[in-house]
Amino acid sequence: MNTSIPVPPLSLYIHIPWCIRKCPYCDFNSHEIRDNFPEKDYIKALLADIEHDLQHVLHRPISSIFIGGGTPGLFSADSFDALFSGLRQQLSFDHDLEITLEVNPGAIEEGKFSDFHAAGINRLSIGVQSFNDDMLGKLGRIHDHRAAIKAAEAAHYAGFSHFNLDLMFGLPGQNTAMARKDLEYATSLQPGHISWYQLTLEPNTLLYQHPPSLPDDDLIWQIQEHGQDYLAKKGYQQYEISAYGHNHQCRHNINYWEFGDYLGIGAGAHSKLSTKDISQVLRQQRRRHPSDYIKQAAQRDVISSHRLLGSSDLILEFMMNVLRLNNGIHIDQFQARTGLEIDHIRKALDIAMEKELLLSTSTRIQSSARGHQYLNDLLALFMDLAK
Repeated sequence: MNTSIPVPPLSLYIHIPWCIRKCPYCDFNSHEIRDNFPEKDYIKALLADIEHDLQHVLHRPISSIFIGGGTPGLFSADSFDALFSGLRQQLSFDHDLEITLEVNPGAIEEGKFSDFHAAGINRLSIGVQSFNDDMLGKLGRIHDHRAAIKAAEAAHYAGFSHFNLDLMFGLPGQNTAMARKDLEYATSLQPGHISWYQLTLEPNTLLYQHPPSLPDDDLIWQIQEHGQDYLAKKGYQQYEISAYGHNHQCRHNINYWEFGDYLGIGAGAHSKLSTKDISQVLRQQRRRHPSDYIKQAAQRDVISSHRLLGSSDLILEFMMNVLRLNNGIHIDQFQARTGLEIDHIRKALDIAMEKELLLSTSTRIQSSARGHQYLNDLLALFMDLAK
């Protein structure tokens, strides 16, 4: 083990689990609001939670914060201000810290975006999913296309120079023209970033239990190709399978895809943390139910599971992330992120290059266009290696 290898960069994920109504495709840890939700108690729990893992921070500065859910935009700006103040007492932040907040167009109050901006949040991720009201109805969303447009306009007005619009394709009954129309709406609103990804039916969701009729694989591929071409012509550079930036990339998600470390706090949150010498990688999960999480946070007992990753898990998780990036990652980063020698995966790399699933380069691990199209086949080579 080369102990001179630096520990990976560190991000912070904060999970806020409440939403107005759970979408039928959502498999995240989210809970519908019945009456009120304990906002102040939850902020206290988050600040108590962070103390549990300070030993793993290793004096590294936090490079980005992502607040997801649920619908974290339901919380007040005052709560986020109190949260950030408390975090700064325990953590070091980069001077150009990126702080992203997920918001729902159907849960926006007038002027709230400006309050978020004043509290220190400098990036929004707006869950639009579609600008087609029929599609939104099938997805169980609580907003219509007018609310989505209003949300993007409000983000501009509030001073957010960077915000993301979340969009899906491959929706029930969707064709290429409909998917393109969504992208036309999105680009006309001039976000700095668009996340455009295929709807998947995840287990333990209502759509999985009662699956709708979705476009077939050929139509999905046609939609994807046409959409990628359209976004490129509009100046949105694809840098990951589902991420398109207009002179902007999401720093937090890049850290995930480059297999950096992240500390997750909040109900059901996950963490991936490296030891100081990169000899071990720890996976943790917090207690899922909000009331249980709040109660146990006061007793410093929020961890529901934890495990150290073996070499096979490290290889597969590393490849599942970095192969999504258009430019891949420098080959030296394999050892820097996993602590393993590159010889562990040399055979699989050679086979992937022979099959033209990876670009033939001695300095980078990088998917080819064919590799992105057949990503599951590419990953299977490393699954076989890990067995």
